[in-house]
Amino acid sequence: MGDGPRGIEVFEDHFQASTSGEDSMQSPALSKYIGSNDSLRSISRSWTRRKLKWAASMLNMFSLNKLPWMSGTDGQEKVVLTAAEVESLRSELGALEEREAHCKAQLEHIDEVVRAARLSGYLDMRMRWATLPGEPLPVDDTDVDDWLPRFFVLQGSCIFWYSSCTDLSPQDSTLLSDVVEVGTLPCLIRDNEDKRYCFYISTRYGLKYECSSNSKIKVDSWLEALRSDCKLRSD
Repeated sequence: MGDGPRGIEVFEDHFQASTSGEDSMQSPALSKYIGSNDSLRSISRSWTRRKLKWAASMLNMFSLNKLPWMSGTDGQEKVVLTAAEVESLRSELGALEEREAHCKAQLEHIDEVVRAARLSGYLDMRMRWATLPGEPLPVDDTDVDDWLPRFFVLQGSCIFWYSSCTDLSPQDSTLLSDVVEVGTLPCLIRDNEDKRYCFYISTRYGLKYECSSNSKIKVDSWLEALRSDCKLRSD
């Protein structure tokens, strides 16, 4: 390294032909063509060239321009990178490592949540407030499409919901001790969708969570689990 033009670092012999048993194995069809040292040298150079091209294609994935190649006096091909390109590559590799660590944390969190939860899964949800004494009856909002997908988790003494199952912290939660009623709602059919089965969860504070799914089995499972954990009678 260092024999290139000013401001350019040349990495010599960075990609060498592997001498491991894996690289030295040839198929029977190929072995019959190998009968001299010249043939071995030719194949070795071919393997080196292939590995270099593969490495160059991988490096090109990191937003670098087409990598310049040059041949040395010893016949070996080299990749020439400027100091700026090397620093850019290091920066992008660091960003990829951070992304990998974040994804790993998300997967570990999902695994922990699913293992500990009694029930979990996606439901469409919207919130409504109970009508207070003296207030007019609410208008029919069956056709109002304000449903949002949420990842529900029934764990311990709480119901948690996340905007996405990959979120590391819940968006909100409700204690099971605050749930005073659960029950079914009329099915609805949204535009260009199948029938959706609905149920609700009412709390002592007048907040009502309306949930829906296109799976009747899922809705029945949630109703059964909530009634059992909250010790509520079936409607």
